[in-house]
Parts: sequence; C-alpha cells; structure tokens
Amino acid sequence: MTGRAQPWPAIEAVFREERGLLLAALVRRFGDLDLAEEVTSEAIEAALVHWPAEGVPPKPGAWLMTTARRKAVDRLRRDQAYAARLAVLQVEAERAAPAPPLSEGGLPDERLQLFFTCAHPALPAEDRAALTLRCLAGLTTPEVARAFLVPSATMGKRIVRAKNRIRALRIPFRVPDAAELPGRLPGVLQVVYSIFTEGYTASSGPDLQRPALAEEAIRLARILRRLLPDEREVAGLLALLLLIHARRETRTGPDGDLVLLDDQDRTRWDGSMIEEGAALVVAALTGGPPGRYGVQAAIAALHDEAADVASTDWPQIVGLYEVLRGLAPSPVVELNRAVAVAMRDGPEAGLALLGELAAEPRLREYSPFAAARGDLLSRLGRGEEAAVAYREALSLAGTEPERLHLRRRLASGPR
Repeated sequence: MTGRAQPWPAIEAVFREERGLLLAALVRRFGDLDLAEEVTSEAIEAALVHWPAEGVPPKPGAWLMTTARRKAVDRLRRDQAYAARLAVLQVEAERAAPAPPLSEGGLPDERLQLFFTCAHPALPAEDRAALTLRCLAGLTTPEVARAFLVPSATMGKRIVRAKNRIRALRIPFRVPDAAELPGRLPGVLQVVYSIFTEGYTASSGPDLQRPALAEEAIRLARILRRLLPDEREVAGLLALLLLIHARRETRTGPDGDLVLLDDQDRTRWDGSMIEEGAALVVAALTGGPPGRYGVQAAIAALHDEAADVASTDWPQIVGLYEVLRGLAPSPVVELNRAVAVAMRDGPEAGLALLGELAAEPRLREYSPFAAARGDLLSRLGRGEEAAVAYREALSLAGTEPERLHLRRRLASGPR
C-alpha cells in the first residue's frame, strides 16, 4: 500500500482485525498461500479507494472477502495453467483430508487451523513459525525478525524459503489429524506467544503496546486450552499471557512514557487475570516435568503476587531462570536471568553476567540489553558509562515510549 495516504484509524483497525481471517479463509479456499496474499492485498487496496469516500461498510469482512474472491477468480481465468495446478493440489488435499481432529468438531478458528497446518514437520522449526507469523498472524517481516532477534533481510529469506518448500513438497493446507497434533503443538504455541509479545511491546511506532494483538493471542490460547485441556504447556502459555497482560494498564504513564515494573501501581493490576493465571500455573506444573511456558508463567506469578519489588522472591526467580535456560536456552533468557541475579546479589553480579553476554550477536541490536547495562551501571554510580549504554539503547529502541523513557534516564543521571 505504498504511495497511498494512511487510512484513518477506523479503517486501519478494520484491516488489522480482518486481514488474518481473510487470508486464512482464502488459503483454505484456494490452497495457495501466494495467491491468497496477493488478492488479500488487492482487496485492501480496493478498500482504500472506496471506503474513505463511501465509508466503512456494515460488514467490512464480507466486503473484503467478496472483493478478494473476485480477484482470485479473475487471476485464475487469466492463467489457466495456474488454475489447473491449484485444482490438482485441491484434489490431493481432499483425498488426504482427515476427519476433524478433535471430538468436539475440530478447530473452530480458521487461523488456528492454518497455524497447525503451517507447523508441518517437513519445514524447519524456525521457518514454520516465521511463515505463520508473517502470512497468517499478520505481523510484518521486521516484527517477525524482532521475535527471533535476526535481521529483517534474514527473516525475509527464511519466509520465502518456507513458501518455496511448501510448493516444492506440495504440502496441502489441511488440518492435521489427532495423531499429528502433539508434534505440531509446540510450533503453534510459539506462534501464539510471539503474537502476544508483539502486542505486549510493539516493534515500532508511537505506542508501546498493541492491546488488540495481545488480546487476540489470549483468545487463541483460550481456544487451545478448551480443546486440549490435558496439555500442560497450553495451560502454561495461557497462564503466562494472563499474568503479563494483567499489568497492561500500568505500563505507561499519562504522557505515554514507559513505566518499569519497579514503578508500576500494583493496585491497578487486573486481579481476576492474576487469579486465573496463578491457578493455571498450578495445572501447568503438576503431573510431570515442567515446560518452558509453565516455568515462565511461574516467574510471572511471583512478580504479580509480590507487594513490591523489594519483597519479590528473587532467589526463586533466579532458580526458575536456571530451569528455563535448560528447557529453552536463548539470549533473552540469559539477559533476564542476569537482571534477576542483579536483584538478588547486587548490580555488580548482574553486570558481570551481562559482560559475558556482550559478544552474543543477537543482543547487539536488542535495545533492552543495552538499557539493562545502563541501569546497572547507573545503580553503581558509573554515570558516564551508563550514559553510553543508554544512548546505545536509545538508538535501537523501536517505540516512542521507550525512547522517551531512555531520554529521561539520560537526563536524570545516576540513581
């Protein structure tokens, strides 16, 4: 949609809400992701022409679907060879189509169905998640790249590679049967968590949070919990999302500035979400070895249940990060563990751990890493070094609230 004026907020909100549903339905209908993406974009382009003058229709999703289907049919009429290839793929998919995977009638959400479809074992794990986030969850390539701490160009190549592999292997867009679900579930959980992460802290823009995106992830997690009640990691993921989202109203101040956990008004946290999340943590950690989402949820619960930062059980949080780094090692886990160690043992201990992570390539472009260094240096009274770290974090920050917070930290000097 380059070269066009940005639509007003009401139209933009419709596009955000409807795009994923539209794309999922078109992929299911035509069995081709590239075609679905093309006609979805064309339908949105058409809406940008008509809606500003005529107003948003009463059923915008139906308008977009009708327009996209017409454009798909026109494309297939013009390209008979392409149409014939799609017809063959659809016949093969119908022959291989299993019965509904769950006794209650299958997955009720088309996007969730395709999340499971794209979690096909023939695709590398990271390619599966990247493709799903970009094409079906509606995140931009830079937003997906941020979730994986890789450059946008690298992520773009990964998405193209996944599409090409689906085409080469003729992987059908169909819901997997019940026996296939457990193997694909971890990839789906990762996608839902990444959607939430982008909603919790946006990659870029004027706002810190994208609440609609976070709430969509929670909705999908609730569907998974209802359909797969015995899967402990589903309980862990839903718990984690609820316990974090409970703090949403206190994460920015009246002027839009970022408010750190230390300074948030905990009386304004959503008590019902915390209560539900805490109960789900028990379910996630009972009955077998812990999973990554259950452990992360337990960490979030300890934060939410503490009266303030000083009374937070930092030794237990550090212990849980030790468990998490064995289950799901990543630079971000190591960063968060270092911060927790700093709260338990003092800023010198945390700074030493951050020093060990400084050579990690995926953290060099990660603003929270530089901001954490700045904070610990500031606490130690090393103002000039802290300022260097804060300026680095400022250059990497994606949203205006983060930049505003870092400018204020620079102006305030050592703590």
